[in-house]
Amino acid sequence: MNRTESIAATSGVSPMTRAAAVLRVTSGNFIEQFDFFLFGFYATSISKVFFPSTSEFASLMLTFAVFGAGFLMRPLGAIFLGTYIDRVGRRTGLIVTLSIMASGTVLIACVPGYETIGLLAPALVLLGRLLQGFSAGAELGGVSVYLAEMATPGNKGFYTSWQSASQQVAIVVAAAIGYGLNQWLSAQQIGAWGWRVPFFVGCVIVPFLFMLRRSLQETEAFEARRHHPQAREIFAMLLGNWRTVIGGMLLTAMTTTTFYLITVYTPTFGKSVLKLSTSDSLMVTLLVAASNFVWLPIGGTISDRIGRKSLLLAISLLTIFTAYPALSWLADAPSFARMLIVLLWFSFFFGMYNGAMVAALTEVMPVEVRVAGFSLAFSLATALFGGFTPAISTYLIQVLHDKAAPGYWLSFAALCGLCATLGLYRRRAGSNAPAASSA
Repeated sequence: MNRTESIAATSGVSPMTRAAAVLRVTSGNFIEQFDFFLFGFYATSISKVFFPSTSEFASLMLTFAVFGAGFLMRPLGAIFLGTYIDRVGRRTGLIVTLSIMASGTVLIACVPGYETIGLLAPALVLLGRLLQGFSAGAELGGVSVYLAEMATPGNKGFYTSWQSASQQVAIVVAAAIGYGLNQWLSAQQIGAWGWRVPFFVGCVIVPFLFMLRRSLQETEAFEARRHHPQAREIFAMLLGNWRTVIGGMLLTAMTTTTFYLITVYTPTFGKSVLKLSTSDSLMVTLLVAASNFVWLPIGGTISDRIGRKSLLLAISLLTIFTAYPALSWLADAPSFARMLIVLLWFSFFFGMYNGAMVAALTEVMPVEVRVAGFSLAFSLATALFGGFTPAISTYLIQVLHDKAAPGYWLSFAALCGLCATLGLYRRRAGSNAPAASSA
């Protein structure tokens, strides 16, 4: 932490005021993850409404491809919106990202099906996903950096962990709504129109989220900086630090892959692959999100005490050696209990790793491009790893005829995280840069 950040962090701000600021800044994460989870959970219904085909596999793959396409927009959002946030400030930039994200949400909720407007239907759904992806590209980075800049000394991991913890609340709410609909409506009703209900709920809460974020204050660390670089300077610095960005992308690969595997893909995996009931799949997802919420601040706090590097290496190795065996055990005798045990184990990986990783990524990025650099690294990882995890998992199961095949993909992502951790911290040590308290 530099001197400016230390001054900002130690200013006389009450715990209640800091808690309120955390709530305001993370509110946008709620709607982002709320919609992303719903799209993954209702993938089967969405595929029939917007991507009808004689092959269920083809329809599902088209739906997951559109889901993944939103993640391809994230790097563009990271570059352009991240640069905007680094130039004009965290508060203004985060209001802009929320506006774009809300537009995509409303579009997906309201567009008619293929039978009504033909090819325009999947085109509009794709547009909605692209808008969501573009805004999300900088949303996560902007929120994470805001939390890092307002953190008290020695507690950066704990503060930044609430970025992802807020997303778990969204998943719990979305899963609970889905569970309720599954109890009240028939499968035919859900497939025809019931799947839209949670999306409309998201539209209803958007004004409340705007109210929260508009009351957000700019960080003192940003206001204290004497020079706010222009877009051209930020682009040049991003290019000059490309090795750090690529390293950050690989560091993030583990967390994005694990997250989308245990949340967005879980309901489809449970229903379509393991042949469990919809209620079982939803309940597992809800409990996993609650578990994530618990482990994230624990992981962040532990990384504040023992260091980011040690925790990142330990969890990466644990994932590499246990991901496939755990899924094999589940696939051998699918049941609600086994699915819950395996995904809670993966939830432990995610919470502990991500709790350390977010703070680590804010620390390795140069302060002038902290939002843009963080956002670009995270967005690239989400685009190349996490966002396509449902599609890749579906493909691997189909090709390898192995229900545990997603374990190979998760182990590969963990290997990327392991190599990135070693590389990034070796570079920091070699540069003779002042080590962060957690490094």
